Amino acid sequence: MDTLTHILATGLRTILDVLPIVVILLGFQVLVIRRMPPHPKRMAIGFLYVLIGLTLFLVGLEQALFPIGETMASQLTAPAFIGTPAEGGAVSVNWRDYVWVYVFAFTIGLSTTVAEPSLIAVALKAQEISGGALNAFALRMAVALGVAVGVAIGAYRIVSGFPLPYFILVGYVIVILQTLWSSRSIIPLAYDSGGVTTSTVTVPVVAALGLGLASTIPDRSPLIDGFGLIAFASVFPIISVLGYAKIAEILQNRRTARTRQEAYQHEQSLDKGNVS
Repeated sequence: MDTLTHILATGLRTILDVLPIVVILLGFQVLVIRRMPPHPKRMAIGFLYVLIGLTLFLVGLEQALFPIGETMASQLTAPAFIGTPAEGGAVSVNWRDYVWVYVFAFTIGLSTTVAEPSLIAVALKAQEISGGALNAFALRMAVALGVAVGVAIGAYRIVSGFPLPYFILVGYVIVILQTLWSSRSIIPLAYDSGGVTTSTVTVPVVAALGLGLASTIPDRSPLIDGFGLIAFASVFPIISVLGYAKIAEILQNRRTARTRQEAYQHEQSLDKGNVS
């Protein structure tokens, strides 16, 4: 009964959240475009699906993803697990003792990003528009590796207690330098890749991990230290995609140069044969 009440309350909040979107869309359609929207029945059913999906998704976040992330963080940071017994009633924090936390952060960032629906959509569209020059799977893996590294470094920041702005500042300096040396065609896609990672699958798990770490590690504040992992998950994919594009460009140039060299050698050998 409590679960049903919670679902109904979440559904009501979802309706109130979605209602302004519906009003704006219908308002522009009727007052600005001055035309009734096509297929109103299909749109109504679609909005109903959106309400049901969002409601169940929010309930799932509260009852599953957030508790799992916090539980994993508390288990991986427990003194009994990491082997750092309390000294004088307090636990000394050494970043080297939390290797499994970094490994878990890396793997969870990688797996959630690979499964991110918005990233799949962007990667497929990029492959379609580029005529196959950009491989959708390779792009997804580049973004996923960027998120994985970013979340792992973010977990290290929480454990070590270093200020967040230092890491983000260094990250964006690297992005700016890469932007100056990257092809204009890849820069917008790389920047969008940093945005699509912060979506339905990645954000809840990463946020739960950050809050769980900050809640279980001594002398850390969930408000100050718990948030910020999403920023790492946004900036590091830009770095990885720009790096992937640069490496792909270098390899392509080498293949082109090798092909030209082989063609030139073949022509030279034909010329020698004709002379003889």
